[in-house]
Amino acid sequence: MLEQLEKIEKRYSELEHLLASYDAISDKEQYNKYAKELSDLKRPVSLFREFKKISEEIKGLEKVLTEKHDEEFIQLAKGELRDLKQKTADLQEQLKWILAGEDSELGKNIIVEIRQGTGGMEAGLFAADLYRMYTKYAVRKNWSVESMSASPTGSGGFKEIVFSMKGKDAYKRLKFESGVHRVQRVPTTEAQGRIHTSTATVAVLIEPEEVDWAIEAKDLRIDTYRSSGAGGQNVQKTDSAVRITHMPTGLVVTCQDERSQLKNKSKAMRVLRARLLDMKEQEESKKISQERKSQIGSGDRSEKIRTYNFHDLRVTDHRINFTSHQLEAILEGDLDELSVALIKAQEAKKNEPRPS
Repeated sequence: MLEQLEKIEKRYSELEHLLASYDAISDKEQYNKYAKELSDLKRPVSLFREFKKISEEIKGLEKVLTEKHDEEFIQLAKGELRDLKQKTADLQEQLKWILAGEDSELGKNIIVEIRQGTGGMEAGLFAADLYRMYTKYAVRKNWSVESMSASPTGSGGFKEIVFSMKGKDAYKRLKFESGVHRVQRVPTTEAQGRIHTSTATVAVLIEPEEVDWAIEAKDLRIDTYRSSGAGGQNVQKTDSAVRITHMPTGLVVTCQDERSQLKNKSKAMRVLRARLLDMKEQEESKKISQERKSQIGSGDRSEKIRTYNFHDLRVTDHRINFTSHQLEAILEGDLDELSVALIKAQEAKKNEPRPS
């Protein structure tokens, strides 16, 4: 492993010099390629350099412990040595996962899309509840949330809400949220007190950097139109809304939340890149049946993954047979118990022996 990391560090230094050279800067395509590779290597190189630094400190302390010192100093040195060895063990584990390709996406920012499913107005209200749940979880985790686009309903729900999340472990914590979420409760409009079942669909997409996913201008059709304002002074007087169509795939992204056409275009392009990357990954995963069997869920947007039952104050994740009776806390953004259970279940699946 150390030999492999030495090679990665050497390549990282080569890329730093290449990006500073005139030839790379003058060739935009080559520059983007080098920049992407450098970005991918930054984390393992940073961890490896920290590992080497701490390893040198351990050698120094071990040498000190062979010399004559008073007992108090010896105990302090031994305690520091234990801490440093634990740090190197943690770093080794992280580096092992990186070299195995296990966490190549875990540090990425994400774009979350929530859409109402079956159930009419109640489904739109449930979509709003999920949006509130995730944004409250983001506050707990000190993540930043940015609204990308929204299609509200007249009743306070959403037909669709798209937003980005940036912060430590955002993807790691929410990667398993993709799928159909089902709610069972008595709607406020139900006079007979009957329980209704409604659904909303969640998609968690990795947000690629611009250098990760280059989109050719010739593949895009960009239309502008007048945003639908709230009336009165808020009515848009200019064609600030943007609709981008990716011609090769037929994907369409619209954004009208901002008053600036440029800002709407920028947000729409971010969503488009995330959807294109997700489409590519979905296609690739379908080709690897064995790998799909080792995952907690197939990632299929039509897969029912979780039920929120208000009568029993129960949340059940059907993929791992996990049930919590802390419904209110979960809807208030306390998702740690769920996310940890899903992460552990995935790790356990990976460690299962594969059929020969």
